[in-house]
Amino acid sequence: MILRRLKAIWKPELYHGWGRRKRFFEGWYYKIVSINQKNAFAFIPGIAMDENGLKQAFIQVLDGKNLKSNFIKFSFDDFKANPLKHDLSIGGNRFTLNSIELNLSEIKGKLVFRNLIPWSKSLFSPGIMGPFSFLPFMECYHGILSMDHTISGELIVGDKKIDFEKGRGYIEKDWGYSFPLGYIWMQSNHFSKRNISFKFSVAKIPLKSFSFIGFIAGIWIENKLIEFTTYNFSKLKKCSVSKFEVIIEMENGNYHLSVKAHRAESTKLAAPIHGFMDSRIEESMNSIIELVLVDKKNNQTIIKDKGSSACVEVAGKYDLLIC
Repeated sequence: MILRRLKAIWKPELYHGWGRRKRFFEGWYYKIVSINQKNAFAFIPGIAMDENGLKQAFIQVLDGKNLKSNFIKFSFDDFKANPLKHDLSIGGNRFTLNSIELNLSEIKGKLVFRNLIPWSKSLFSPGIMGPFSFLPFMECYHGILSMDHTISGELIVGDKKIDFEKGRGYIEKDWGYSFPLGYIWMQSNHFSKRNISFKFSVAKIPLKSFSFIGFIAGIWIENKLIEFTTYNFSKLKKCSVSKFEVIIEMENGNYHLSVKAHRAESTKLAAPIHGFMDSRIEESMNSIIELVLVDKKNNQTIIKDKGSSACVEVAGKYDLLIC
């Protein structure tokens, strides 16, 4: 079990719960958007264990356009994970790096993903969390499986057939024992200029006897990932939140990034606290994100664009993040 967990450090997409018996959760987030953006779903398979060792598997479904969500519980024994690659099943549903197969009462079908764009990694930076990946006592760990990819296939939702051919997708995951006390998360890969994808998160992160504000942002553009992270010495210059928008400014040694997220109506989702999915957060899948990326060396604007079908979450004590 220990060897499997060690291997998963360098492969964040793998299951990390080997040998865990209580106070642990793990979930994979699949965002699915049709080519016309009239249909947007998030499918979240996962497991949860509370402080007393009560365990469950689940698949959470978010219908972003119709503002509906469903938390479907399964026996923990229905959860099966491959220790060598990302390939897991819950009941008659299967989730891999390149596909999902759904056999739920209201949703059935198979989708295939191609041309996945993973976050950069190295020996000392196994994924989006960089060197923090090696710390054994973090509250919540995070991984990016694909910043952007194309979709083929269709789903039967109720009595309606939905074509996802040439749609766009995004995959990430979280594991640990609780979501942060306060955080902001947003993502879009539907900009007017193709092949742009953006992800940002900021959170209050406890670390033993103290805490700090940690943030991670990435822009995929022209086959290049531009990263703004706490561990690569980027700076969060501004973070403000209102009922209608979130404004973020950050910079690294080469770039300055301004972000304005226009918040749309959101839907409630289950979230982990002390291992079990007893907390509630709200997510929009119909927001708009404005980006302005400037090259500091020549003051040239590289991106000035709007991303639609954007996901936005503002959760917990987000006032702790204001700067």
